[in-house]
Amino acid sequence: MSTAQVVAVVLVGMLVGLDLASVPQAMIARPLVAGWLGGLVVGNPLPGLAIGALCELFALETLPIGAARYPDWGPGTVAAGALAGAHSQGILASGLLGLVVVAVAAAQAGGLLIHLVRRGNVRTTAVHRAALEAGDARAIRAVQRHGLFSDAVRSSALTAVTLAAGDLLSSLFAREWGSPQKVALIAIASTSTGVALLAGWRLAGQDRRGLWLAAGLTAGVLLVAAR
Repeated sequence: MSTAQVVAVVLVGMLVGLDLASVPQAMIARPLVAGWLGGLVVGNPLPGLAIGALCELFALETLPIGAARYPDWGPGTVAAGALAGAHSQGILASGLLGLVVVAVAAAQAGGLLIHLVRRGNVRTTAVHRAALEAGDARAIRAVQRHGLFSDAVRSSALTAVTLAAGDLLSSLFAREWGSPQKVALIAIASTSTGVALLAGWRLAGQDRRGLWLAAGLTAGVLLVAAR
């Protein structure tokens, strides 16, 4: 990737990270969209979309609600999608596995960093408490700017680090992977699909909705097998 593309990927990762909770909350933080955006930046969106689809299967297991801790899939998936798009002509299944691994790790790190940013926001609010209670508009804007800036730094740094780590790890997997490439594809497909199935089962429950889920999955498998 060129320097301009790297900068663009980091900026997109920053925007995607902000979308999770800060602004504009337009659902571009979903891995499916984030991976596609990463590939789009480097001019090859389909491999990025494929990475995003894989990460989306993992992300389905998470419900980002309330004050719960949850992974941040956006920035890391943007970086992984951009790398998949940039190396789509020569990337092996083992290299793809490396990108998925680094995207999952980045999501977990992003969740930890979100917690740290929130603690920083609490400290900033405590500093301006008197002015906030008095309705000082300048204090309100200062707290908002601090929160947005902290989240922007977190998201852009996470994207940049994932971009570097993903490039290194995907190359390492492709070079050092001793098993057949089909094994890497099976590892990706089985793990991500298994997590998605578990998430669907938990969301659907074990009543009649669970039966409808099982029926839909069976019908989908039969349709694929019939093609």
